[in-house]
Amino acid sequence: MTSATHLVTFRAVSLIIAVGGIISTSSWAQESNSGRAAPQAKTDAATKPNAFGPTIPNAAPAPTPAVEGMVWIPGGEFSMGSLDADAALCDMHGSMPDAQPIHRVYVDGYWMDKTEVTNEQFEKFVKATGYVTIAEQTPRAEDFPGAPPENLVAGSTVFTPTPGPVPLDNHYQWWRYQRGANWRHPEGPESDLKGKEKYPVVHIAYDDAAAYAKWAGKRLPTEAEFEFAARGGAAGKTFAWGDEFKPNGKFMANTFQGTFPVKDTGEDGFIGVAPVAQFPPNAYGLYDVAGNVWEWCSDWYRVDTYTRQMLAGKITRNPQGPNSPYDPAEPNEKKRVQRGGSFLCTDQYCTRYMVGTRGKGEISTGSNHVGFRCVKPATATDRVPDPSK
Repeated sequence: MTSATHLVTFRAVSLIIAVGGIISTSSWAQESNSGRAAPQAKTDAATKPNAFGPTIPNAAPAPTPAVEGMVWIPGGEFSMGSLDADAALCDMHGSMPDAQPIHRVYVDGYWMDKTEVTNEQFEKFVKATGYVTIAEQTPRAEDFPGAPPENLVAGSTVFTPTPGPVPLDNHYQWWRYQRGANWRHPEGPESDLKGKEKYPVVHIAYDDAAAYAKWAGKRLPTEAEFEFAARGGAAGKTFAWGDEFKPNGKFMANTFQGTFPVKDTGEDGFIGVAPVAQFPPNAYGLYDVAGNVWEWCSDWYRVDTYTRQMLAGKITRNPQGPNSPYDPAEPNEKKRVQRGGSFLCTDQYCTRYMVGTRGKGEISTGSNHVGFRCVKPATATDRVPDPSK
């Protein structure tokens, strides 16, 4: 697909758009499961043959003083991955279980933001630095040879409900490239942030998130750090809060209810993105590690990352991810890992709010369901992922 077609492909639809999971320009297998209940934990012992070992947290106490707005994650050894990354979850033609095999990982302790970075927090960064996000920058003609000049406009991708039910094999039907959409104007130039100071900042590309983290004296989490934190010290659970999607009938995350992509009925209390910290935190005190908005991680995305780690034959310590990206669906795109799912997650289409599953995003692409949070090592000597990788 060339840039001369139209700039709806720019930073967006021809790249990667994670809508509660992994979406690419390749053809998708239609999954019409509108009547299927939200996924529950598998109870047959044969389906989980001791794949998950115990989580062994480090015993050292949290450093002092505490870091404002962050919680201490002790680190330790745990089983990473998901047994549920199969054809029932965001599958393309043929299974792509990128969250398998389950493997043992160790991470050092670290501080982690309690919530996703909010609009008011990001605004402080922009006022202090004059930073301009990728979505606010006008595309350069030299980067898109042959593109009509009228298509070279700043903007980002916005989820747009369809007027009625549609086959779920073409994500172009519910995404649009919106001129003027960016973190200040999440739905387009007519929208603003009034009353949304506590909402997660969105339309954030990878470099935008990394720039904020550096300014704040933090960094983006590795994929392993995100999963260790999201699991909250538990081992092998389906969700960040346990094995039931709605324990005692209570929603635990901001996801999509209703017929996707027609209408989110808001049964969980929210239609679209929600302010941060509207649902109970996990056992480590972290909010929204499932649902609401996808969160960038520092690792390059490869479908075979876990297989490579498993073949090493030992516990992987503080993994930083592969040295280069590779997605067989779109081998020429540079993608980083995204975690946690978003308000668009639904069992009708994609359930990547499940704690061990993985998402991915092209590094220059943002949307109105992608944000981030940061981590901070306990000491200045802790290893920090190289953002140039």
